Formats: sequence, structure tokens, C-alpha cells
Amino acid sequence: MLWQTFFSSLLLLSLLFGCNGDESLPEVTDSEEAPMDKREREALYSAIQGFVGDSWNGSALYPDPCGWTPIQGVSCDIYNDLWYVTDLSLGLIYENSLPCSSSLQIRPELFELKHLRSLSFFNCFISPMVIAKEELWTNFASNLESLEFRSNPGLIGELPETIGNLTKLKSLVVLENGFSGELPASICNLKRLKRLVFAGNSFAGMIPNCFKGLKELLILDLSRNSFSGTLPTSFGDLVSLLKLDLSNNLLEGNLPQELGFLKNLTLLDLRNNRFSGGLSKNIENIQSLTELVLSNNPMGEEDMVGTNWGKMSNLVVLDLSKMGLRGEIPTSLTNLKRLRFLGLNNNNLTGFVPSKKLEALPCLGALYINGNNLTGELRFSTKFYEKMGRRFKASKNPNLCQPLEMVMSESHKHLSPLGVKPCT
Repeated sequence: MLWQTFFSSLLLLSLLFGCNGDESLPEVTDSEEAPMDKREREALYSAIQGFVGDSWNGSALYPDPCGWTPIQGVSCDIYNDLWYVTDLSLGLIYENSLPCSSSLQIRPELFELKHLRSLSFFNCFISPMVIAKEELWTNFASNLESLEFRSNPGLIGELPETIGNLTKLKSLVVLENGFSGELPASICNLKRLKRLVFAGNSFAGMIPNCFKGLKELLILDLSRNSFSGTLPTSFGDLVSLLKLDLSNNLLEGNLPQELGFLKNLTLLDLRNNRFSGGLSKNIENIQSLTELVLSNNPMGEEDMVGTNWGKMSNLVVLDLSKMGLRGEIPTSLTNLKRLRFLGLNNNNLTGFVPSKKLEALPCLGALYINGNNLTGELRFSTKFYEKMGRRFKASKNPNLCQPLEMVMSESHKHLSPLGVKPCT
């Protein structure tokens, strides 16, 4: 029995010396399912209360926020047999979501939720507010994979540099807010990013030339801002990129040859900028493109025939309107068998319209050639006009005409394109 006495003594000693009030151990809140760390629960309640108002009483309304009484917009997971918050969405995303107060505040308790993987704010910040450039954001660095600010017009000022410390982020969405200033170069520290969206803000200045390490990025959307200057050459290192949208900015200069390195790109949207210097020859090498939108850029007197459009056989949308392009409509366009939308309007195109070849495109559903200097006779069939309806426009071509029999025929008169004179 000596060994039993020996181990009983050891157990007693461990209890005596081990029970010293170790504050590192979690204080548990009981529930009928998995228990929750009390500090975690109190931090959650306080953080939410900062957004929805002091009148909100989480402990009374949701005594078990990860169990039987979950809070809309809150998801949890179990770590070491305890519930912890992993996803937090604030704002009226759903009808029963918690609405944000007009006098909300970001409380420090929010940053105590260190197991957060996803944090989003939707239509929360209405009154003007600047996000503090404090180091508390780095508390999320170990786990946060998704951070979103959507439709928050009151969020003004610069984006905190400390966002660049969240190196586990896979998705950073800053959409339709009031942010301004330059884009912090620290975002290029986020090597694991797959989606980077800054659309619909008031960012200005040059886009930082620091994207070389973002090899996993799939979506880059900087549209609807006031970015200026030339495109960064480091865009050419975004080898996994599928979608690049830089539309509606003040970008200028030549299109960099490095764009041709984006062999997986399916969408390139550069509309409504100030790009010049003609079409980049390397664009035709992006054979994965399904949508190419370059409209409303002063490309100058570029001859379309210089590009081998036939190499881009996956194109579904091609918009080259309002670019100052000249020359004839290239016959290589008629090899794009998947093309549904072709916009060539408001350029300086000349020559004849290859009507029969364009009509032979099996998927074409919209064709705009208006506002050019095209000549000769349109030879599209009535069946083509029936299919296209008002999605075909050829007006404002002074020397373009349509067959007299089309204009004179009562049964086909309603099909003839508006603004095209009869041939004489």
C-alpha cells in the first residue's frame, strides 16, 4: 500500500501548489452544449454593443450566443472544448441582422476576439468616422482571413497602414466607402490574398508598384476611384490573376507590355481612363480573356488591323468604343465565334462593313458601329435585324447606307436601323 500512499501525497501536493489562481486559464460560462469562455462572451457583447447601442443587452437576449440562442451574424467554433467567435458580420445584411447605431464606436473589446477568421461591416458607418491607425488590428494577425467594409459612406480618411500586418488575409474587400488618400503600400505584405477590392471609394495618387509577391491573387478591383499615373509594371507578376478591373479612374500613359504575362486573365476592364499610345501588342497574347473593355480612352490614331484579334478566340465581350481608332473593321474579328457583344462605336473607322461575316458569328447579340466614317451598303439580312433589335446601331456614319428595298418594304421597314439613309 506504500505506493498508493506515495501517489496520494503527490496528488495532494499538486493540488496545494497548483491552485494559485492562474489567470491564464479561461473562465467558463456554462451552457447545455459546449461551454464558452466567459471573457470571450463578454468581449463579444461589448463589441456588438458598441455598434448597435448601449440599450442592447446581449446577456439577456442571447445568453448562449454560440449555442441555443445564436446571434445573427455571429458564428463560432470549438477550441480546446470551448466556444470562440470565428465570424462576425455587422450591419443589416439580413432582415434579422443587428442594425448599427448612428453613434457607433469601435470598442477595444472587438480586438480581443483573437480567433476571428472573418470580420465584415455592411452599411454601418453612416456618420463621418476615421478608423484609428492603432496597433490593435495586429491582434487579428494570427487568424483573420477575410476583412470587408461594404457600403459605409461615413468611413473617411486613409486606410490604416496596420492592415498590412494581417498577413493571413485571403480576402480584403473595401467597397463603396468614403476612404481617401493614397493606397498604403503595406497591402503588398498580404502574400496570401486571393481577392483585393478597393472599388467605389475616393482613393487617389499612384497605385503602388509593389505587387510582385502576390502570386495567389485572383481578383484585383480598383475601379471607381481617382487613381492617377501609369500602371505598375509589377502587375505583370500577378500570374494567377483572373480579373483586373481598373475602370473609372484617371490612369494614363501606355499600357505596359507586362499585361501580356497574365496568361490566366479572363476580364480586363480599363474603361473611362486616360490611357494613350495605342493598343498594347501583348494584349493579343492574353488568349484566356473573355471580356476586354477599353472604351473611352484616348488611344490615338491606332489602326485596329495591327492586332490579330483572331488569337483571342475566347472573347465574349469586346468594347473598343470612344478610343479614336482608325482603319477598317478587321476581318480577324469575324473569327471570334463566342463573341456576344462588339462595341466599335464613336471611333474613326473607315471602309466597308463586313456584314455577312459579322452576321455569321453564332453568338453575336449586340453590335454597335455608330459614330464612325464607314462607307458602302449594309448587307445584313432581315433575320439578323430581327434578332438584334435595338442592340444594333449604325447611325452617324454619313457615307453608310442601307438597301432601298429594305427601306421601301412595309413589312421590313420597322426592322431597318435608325439613322442610316437609303442607298441611291
